[in-house]
Amino acid sequence: MSATGLKMRLTPTRIRAMKGGTPIVSLTAYTTPMARLLDEHCDLLLVGDSVGMVLYGMESTIAVTLDMMIAHGKAVMRGVQNSCVVVDMPFGSYQESKEIAYRNAVRILQETGCDAVKLEGGQEMAETVSFLVERGVPALGHIGLMPQQVNTAGGYRSVGHSGEEVGKIRADAEAIGKSGAFAVVIEGTVETLAREVTAMIPVPTIGIGASVACDGQILVCDDMLGLFNDFTPRFVRRYEELGKRVAAAATAYAVDVRSRAFPMEEHTFKRRS
Repeated sequence: MSATGLKMRLTPTRIRAMKGGTPIVSLTAYTTPMARLLDEHCDLLLVGDSVGMVLYGMESTIAVTLDMMIAHGKAVMRGVQNSCVVVDMPFGSYQESKEIAYRNAVRILQETGCDAVKLEGGQEMAETVSFLVERGVPALGHIGLMPQQVNTAGGYRSVGHSGEEVGKIRADAEAIGKSGAFAVVIEGTVETLAREVTAMIPVPTIGIGASVACDGQILVCDDMLGLFNDFTPRFVRRYEELGKRVAAAATAYAVDVRSRAFPMEEHTFKRRS
């Protein structure tokens, strides 16, 4: 609680302190209404660049822009009172140089009011993460399967199967763990390796398609809610089937409109006398 008696939102520092404790609960959010629904139950809300696929129908996250991430970051911040909010830095906004990464990260923080940014990458991005953190920009790392590298990685697939992949992920985890990042997302990684990495580094790991031994878990909220009826990734548990319920509601609405059963008298306005 703050000095004024108001509950304060979780900070990156408090998320980092959750290492080895109660698992960190994380979900993605892209809109104000969804943020309001999820906020009470989550420690961390990620405004993910998955917004491009979830809300815009893109085939990957590659075409997501900085302006899109800022717009959705603002929307989520309007609905949050509890959770630490992290905004993804989109493809091309941070890889060119650490100075450009800093400039774009500062813009995200200033224009959205969020708590931190997230960058994909391991050893090659560790220096950039350190550069940001040293200049006051909290950063969440992301290793393992990296969606922004889908075009060079050969598609969406789990990683950590070959000796080469295992060595790379270990090295990536160590580099980001030492970079100053307050936590690291591990995606699509063989369970035993994700478990090993979690024990190896000093900051929390947040798994998605990784290990239950991670210090927390994250899912795309629309996957978790079953808003997609066509495909469910292996690592997703559907806690609801809202897609089917939305379709059923739309069917009932269409029947009522076409039969003139809606609107009824109580849904219309009468002239004032």
